This record gives sequence, structure tokens and C-alpha cells, in this order.
Amino acid sequence: MPKLTIHDRKGNKVGTYDVEPTDFAPSINKQLLHDAVVMYQANQRQGTHKTKTRAEVSGSRKKMYRQKGTGNARAGHKRSGVRRGGGHIHAISPRDYSYRMPKKALRLATRMAFASKVRDNELVIIDDMKFDAPKTSDMALLIKNLGCDGASLLVATNGLDVNVYKSARNIQKVDVSPAADLNALSLLAARRVLVTKAALDALKASAAAKPKTADA
Repeated sequence: MPKLTIHDRKGNKVGTYDVEPTDFAPSINKQLLHDAVVMYQANQRQGTHKTKTRAEVSGSRKKMYRQKGTGNARAGHKRSGVRRGGGHIHAISPRDYSYRMPKKALRLATRMAFASKVRDNELVIIDDMKFDAPKTSDMALLIKNLGCDGASLLVATNGLDVNVYKSARNIQKVDVSPAADLNALSLLAARRVLVTKAALDALKASAAAKPKTADA
């Protein structure tokens, strides 16, 4: 069984952790991960796009000139979609892009995404990440000591830790999330994942309590 190094706040090795991808998912289904990511991204869309129809643009609705005898092609009013400044023929209206996949599929996708981080050696474990008070410089130094600076990073804590969140929220390309709130998109969007030992214990126990099948 692979053993990952457990680091302290200064980047020193303080132990090892037995973990492998199959602790979270028996295999990694790229199609399921793709479907989950597309769903999360679709749910983030505002859908506030709007263009005006010929009934909504300003302008006279009077026929521009008589139907016959002018030598021009027949034309209606200025709001016609074929004229400059007219309404859109197939106007775009606000819409809701959100939809939901089955909960079991999303949970399995999250476990697969975490398993991929373990498989690709993109998981960094720290023994503890407590802050007496929010301090961005301390968090930045911790990230640097662990060699996680310079790339996108997701920090996973065991439960909501306000001091950790406030210490990291102003650091570019760093996100913080409780382990229970992780999803496939947040995991795959980050180049590396920094997780506390307690959070990893909770994730491993949660995965072990659920069946690791395609319909989990």
C-alpha cells in the first residue's frame, strides 16, 4: 500500500499515511467525471443573456414605403430583423441552465476525483492547520513550506475552520473547503490538494461506509 508523507507546518516529515486510490473508488470513470464537471459549470451560469425581438426595439412600425412601384424589394417597418437596428429574428431570452444528476452519481464522482489526486501524487497531507487568528502571511508561509505555492491549490479541512478560510481567501489561486463539501469540480480544478490528516481520515471513513460501485 502506498504511503504518503505527513508534513508539519514547516514542511518537515512527521509521519506517513497509508492510502491508495481504491480506498475511495475502485476505478476512475472519465465520462462520469466529465458529466459531473459539466453539470457544476452549467449550474454556475447566470443565464441573464437577452436580446430584443422586433416588438421590443424602438422605431416606427409604419411601412417604410409602398409595396409596389418603387423598384425596391418590398419591406415592412424599421424593426424588421433584416434591417440594421432591427430586432433579432431568433432573440435570446434569459434561461436557467441548471440541472441535477443523481446524488449517488455525484458522490461517486467526488470519490473518483479524490482518488485521481491520490493516484497522480497531487495530494499533500499536513498534520494540523490551526490558526489562533486569521493571518494571510502565516498561511502563505505554510503553503510555501509545503511546496504548494505557484499553482492552484485546494485546502481541505475537517469541518468549517473560519481562521483557515480567512487566512487563505486573499491568496491568489487558493481555495478552502470543508472536506464534507468537496465535489468533483473543486477537486479537479485545483492542481494540488492540501488536506489535514483529520480531514483525510474523515474522507476515508466516509468512502469506506459507502459501496464503491458504479451505482453508488
